[in-house]
Amino acid sequence: MKKTAALAALLLLLLASFPGQSPEQTPAAGASPEAASAPEAQAEGEEAPKPADKLNAQDLDAFFEGILPAQLERENIAGATVSVVRDGELIFAKGYGYADVKARKPVDAEKTLFRPGSISKLFTWTAVMQLHEQGKLDLDKDINEYLDFKIPEAFGKPITMKHILTHTPGFEEAVKDLFKTQAGDLNLGEYLKTHIPNRIFPPGTVPAYSNYGTALAGYVVERISGKPFNDYVADNIFKPLGMDRSTFVQPLPEEIAGDMSNGYRLASDVETVSFEVVVPFPAGSLTSSATDMAKFMLAHLNGGKLGDAQILKPETTELMHSRLFALDEKANAMAHGFYEESRNGLRIIGHGGDTIAFHSDLHLIPEKNLGFFISYNSGGKGEVSGRSIIWETFLDRYFPYEPEEKTYDNAEADAQAVAGKYMVSRRSEHSFLRVAAVLGEATVSAAGEGTITIDAFTEPSGQPMKFRAIEPMTFRDVNGQSTIIFKPDEEGRMQLIMQYPFMVFKRVGFFENSGVLLPVLGFSLGIMALTLILAPIAWLTRKRYGHKLEYTKYQNLLRYGVWVVFALDLILVIGLVSLVTYALSNIDFLSDQGNVWFFLVQGIGIIGALGTILVLFNAVYCWMIKCSIWYRLRAALFALCCVGFLWFAYVSNLLVISSTY
Repeated sequence: MKKTAALAALLLLLLASFPGQSPEQTPAAGASPEAASAPEAQAEGEEAPKPADKLNAQDLDAFFEGILPAQLERENIAGATVSVVRDGELIFAKGYGYADVKARKPVDAEKTLFRPGSISKLFTWTAVMQLHEQGKLDLDKDINEYLDFKIPEAFGKPITMKHILTHTPGFEEAVKDLFKTQAGDLNLGEYLKTHIPNRIFPPGTVPAYSNYGTALAGYVVERISGKPFNDYVADNIFKPLGMDRSTFVQPLPEEIAGDMSNGYRLASDVETVSFEVVVPFPAGSLTSSATDMAKFMLAHLNGGKLGDAQILKPETTELMHSRLFALDEKANAMAHGFYEESRNGLRIIGHGGDTIAFHSDLHLIPEKNLGFFISYNSGGKGEVSGRSIIWETFLDRYFPYEPEEKTYDNAEADAQAVAGKYMVSRRSEHSFLRVAAVLGEATVSAAGEGTITIDAFTEPSGQPMKFRAIEPMTFRDVNGQSTIIFKPDEEGRMQLIMQYPFMVFKRVGFFENSGVLLPVLGFSLGIMALTLILAPIAWLTRKRYGHKLEYTKYQNLLRYGVWVVFALDLILVIGLVSLVTYALSNIDFLSDQGNVWFFLVQGIGIIGALGTILVLFNAVYCWMIKCSIWYRLRAALFALCCVGFLWFAYVSNLLVISSTY
């Protein structure tokens, strides 16, 4: 699923160097010999061809061959698959690298199956729009009217399908039971009924990417059509379009299972990533080939039609691609499931997708009648977004563009005004996973001369991106085209509206500011750990030299109690880090299977938090009795450390025990 910011602090992937040369493959089936032939030499006096005129199979082959194999090797990625469509035809499709590194099995664009992750959502949205077109689904009606259970009321407003299409129902992020390694009996309705997320924003106000919301839409498709979701999509999208190598079924049907690419974290890994079963399957369980994905793109670019098949009426297709929700009229918008990602002066709609192993993008440029799909079967080193680099280089090659130079007189004042820490809207708000949002806060810093840096967005070099003010509260990447807009919400809280419209960052105050919290946490944990390490050393030293501390029995009990509290606080942090690290490699652990361990660690943390009372009492007691100033200051320091740790634990919800997260 789409790689989101809220979990960035928890999900670290990728790689080193690719083992061996990528095997060669011929350009795609579907690319005509005429399209693949070299263009004729330009006659004297003729107008030079436009860059887009070079967009044919031969030039695309040269383009991808010049960049993708080197990228796979450099980023330690096993393989990739690509397809490009234009003017109603598949003009290029090719595989690169390996579907099976050990067996040296090459990727074949037509045959090899990849998992496009959240690009699956586009098929769910297409199914929704089919039912809307037939008059069976009202996009503005309370979603509860289509369900056999109820989404609890919140904020005095119902959730509609339009909210779900635009990721604005207000659900918090949830990862429990999102993936597992064994399919078993996947019951979509049961999952949705038992995993209802809290609603943290009023519907239709704040974009916050939601897998649950998409799965809910898939269940509505089931309820209205009377068919299991997988069957509905197969009968109404795959079969009409001739996508005979595509399925939502998990595990894969036997007849195509042998063509599934392995998934890798790193191409150099000995172990592969197990087939990732997506439990809320309408949100991300699609398996497909590059050429099948080309058929889907062709249909959407041709008014819902491919050959004799019509999966959507032209007017429905146009509606589906139109803007539906944006936080600012100048910002990219959510369409009806697709999202805008405009660049190079072109309106672009598309979707990305990420699982643990597979990472994919699909882009459509309706005005150019062009579609582009790329998918990798490995995470790679993760230092750069390889697919973004490929796509942006593709656009610059065939649709070159120079953004208009703009200056703004009040740039420096705006840069100062927007500086601060910002928390992403796609986050868990009521479980211990809120810590991911706290640790992942974006820092906006004024950088002089009307520029800002944002550490959450990085250049290919790994350095924070730098933006220059070009209009009031509008900043553009000094090395590119990405635009950031700052705009207060209805409560006056500053928002960072980024290029992707399915989530937003909101500025936080001092209490939630990670720039303050993290130093406080580091100092507190450091003092606690140092105290526990030095205590036995000090005891051995005193024993060696026959020195005895002149403490009363009561003072000693308090001292031992402080040590126990420190140990409990450290166990909470070390325990949660260990459990999450283990879960990243054992995804089944993020289920009821892991509940007892998370509860145990958090229970220990709650006892430690309650122990803060004892540490505070110890500090007060030390200032009431006759003792050295050092003893008093040390007790006060210990109390401050516990309060500092408790502050971080409270903001991050580390002490909230819940079976949903």
